[in-house]
Amino acid sequence: MRRCLIYRRSYLCWYHYFSSFLSPELYSSDSPVFIFKALLYAMMAFNKSHLPDIHPENVLSLNVLLLGEKQSGRSSVGNALIGGEEFQTGACLSGNSTTTECQLLHRNFPNFFRRQGAESDLILRVVDTPPILPRSYDIARLCPEGVHILVLVLRVDLVHTSSHLEECLQSLLGPDWHHHTLLVLTHADQLKEAGLQPSAFLRQASDRLRALSDLVRGGVHFIDNSCDWPLIRGRQLRDQLLHLSARNHHRSLVVRTDISL
Repeated sequence: MRRCLIYRRSYLCWYHYFSSFLSPELYSSDSPVFIFKALLYAMMAFNKSHLPDIHPENVLSLNVLLLGEKQSGRSSVGNALIGGEEFQTGACLSGNSTTTECQLLHRNFPNFFRRQGAESDLILRVVDTPPILPRSYDIARLCPEGVHILVLVLRVDLVHTSSHLEECLQSLLGPDWHHHTLLVLTHADQLKEAGLQPSAFLRQASDRLRALSDLVRGGVHFIDNSCDWPLIRGRQLRDQLLHLSARNHHRSLVVRTDISL
C-alpha cells in the first residue's frame, strides 16, 4: 500500500512534466500512452532512491550471542565488538547484573575484509543477555536467522562453569554449538599481577575449564581490563570472530524454542 502511494505521487509529478510538452490528447490522464510512461518513470525514480547501492555478496552479517555469569564482562565485550559504549556496564548497588533483558545492537564496518577479491562490509549484530541462561524465545526473536557466533565470557578470577552448561547450550543451539563458540576470559591483568602467563593459567585451571577451552573451536581470548580495552581489543575480537565464522562457512545455528532452559 505504501509503495502504491509513492508510485501515485511520482505519477502526478510526471503527469505535470509530460503535460508541458505533449499534445493534449496524449497527456490526458486517461491516455494509455501517458499512463505507461508516467508509471515507468515513477518506478525508475522509486528504485533509484530506495535501493541501496551495495551488492549483497559484498556484505556479511553475523549474529553474535554473548553469554556469561553476572559481572563477567559480557556487556564490555559487546562494546568492544561494536566499537562503542552503547551496552550498559557496571554493577548495580545490589550487586546484581545491570543487564536484565536481552538487548540487540549492531554496527557496520565498511570494507572490513576482502572476499573473492572485493572489499566487503562486516555487519555485527550483537545480542547481550542477562546472566546464564536467557530465554530461548528472546534469542530467537532477536536472531531469526540463527546464531553465527557464540561468545562465552568468564572472569579469570571468578571462573565458575556450570556442570550443566554444555547440556544447556546443546539444547539451545544443537550439538554443533561448540564449533561456533569463542571463549573470552576477562580481567587477565590479574594474571600479570600474579606472575602467570595465560598458557600457565589454563594448565593450572580446573578440569572443567580446561575441557571447555579444548572443546570450543574458536579458542580462548584473554582480555586485560587495566587498559581501555573495548577500543584497543575490539579489532582483534572482530578478526577472531570473522575467522571462526569463515571456518563454519558462515553458517548459523538455529535457536530452538521448543525447550526450556
